[in-house]
Amino acid sequence: MNYDQIFEAAIDRLHAEGRYRVFIDILRNKGAYPNARCFHGHNGPKPITVWCSNDYLAMGQHPKVISAMEEALHNVGAGSGGTRNIGGNTHYHIELEQELAGLHGKDSALLFTSGYVSNDATLSTLARILPGCIIFSDELNHASMIAGIRNSGCEKRVFRHNDVEHLEELLAAEDPNVPKLIAFESVYSMDGDVAPIHAICDLADKYNALTYLDEVHAVGMYGAHGGGISERDEAASRLTIIEGTLGKAFGVMGGYIAADQKIIDVIRSYAPGFIFTTSLSPVLVAGALASVRHLKQSSEEREGQQAAAATLKRLFSEAGLPVMDTTTHIVPLMVGDPVKAKRISDMLLAEYGVYVQPINFPTVPRGTERLRFTPGPSHDEAMMRDLTTALVEIWDRLELRKAA
Repeated sequence: MNYDQIFEAAIDRLHAEGRYRVFIDILRNKGAYPNARCFHGHNGPKPITVWCSNDYLAMGQHPKVISAMEEALHNVGAGSGGTRNIGGNTHYHIELEQELAGLHGKDSALLFTSGYVSNDATLSTLARILPGCIIFSDELNHASMIAGIRNSGCEKRVFRHNDVEHLEELLAAEDPNVPKLIAFESVYSMDGDVAPIHAICDLADKYNALTYLDEVHAVGMYGAHGGGISERDEAASRLTIIEGTLGKAFGVMGGYIAADQKIIDVIRSYAPGFIFTTSLSPVLVAGALASVRHLKQSSEEREGQQAAAATLKRLFSEAGLPVMDTTTHIVPLMVGDPVKAKRISDMLLAEYGVYVQPINFPTVPRGTERLRFTPGPSHDEAMMRDLTTALVEIWDRLELRKAA
């Protein structure tokens, strides 16, 4: 058995399909985001503008967040010391969980090391606890949700994206006495569309199903206090579990769920992904706590981000670029080919100092490869006009308009 040959063939397949992933070497400039330095080539660091960060509101650069992290580092040190059960529980963790529970109008919350882990651990544990549980999953759910459903070992039914009629067909076909859980997202981060939360909750009420909403691309971004689409649409009280992240709009790291006390206690007590992993560093938790508290009180960042997204969509559309129609802060440009998407990304970085990663399969279906822009409150109109000009020049050079 030639193991090296097998590994090499696997990587070669990615190269041949044009979806081999390259991580560029950059450092963000503190206090000057979205400006950064790219360590690419042999001529030293090159200034670039970041257009694809999920730090949507630049809270990773906010003085309150940085100050809170510096204070925590000075006061308690770097690491947490272990799992939450063995040395890794601190007052910072407890305070943040209380803030997150309040953000979503729930009794309790539970921290995880990432949004991926919170989805995987919660969904897999919940379905194992519920005898004979069937999970109904939106077809565009994130890989972490799919992993959690798969790891639960339960039966699943996949409904067409945001299609409540199809969801009802699937619910109606099952035994009324079987436990059911509907898992879906609020903002789908690659297409930028929004789930019909109330309509899904109506079905959950009708068929006695629990609901699990992934709000990772919406917390901090929507609602009067940053509680997400469920707060904006006044639907949070109807949802069984709300899951979110601290690594996107809140600008730090970590994941969490918010629900009633009994559910939180079950996940805390039974989920291996929570029990057996070192807890988040109190330094990170302190930063996230400062960010959540700030965005509960401030709408300035949200309003600036929404204005930036609207401006960039308008500029792309006026320039004749294939911008996808979205109602959220996500601004995708459709390319439809992995090799071309990678080439455009490379040209933007090398020639224009623009950093945006191509989005390829399996993140999106084959043939829908795209560039995904996430303008924030720190991207000004001059940057957006420069970006639009660069994209038009590249589209013309590659004759992509003719191909379209």
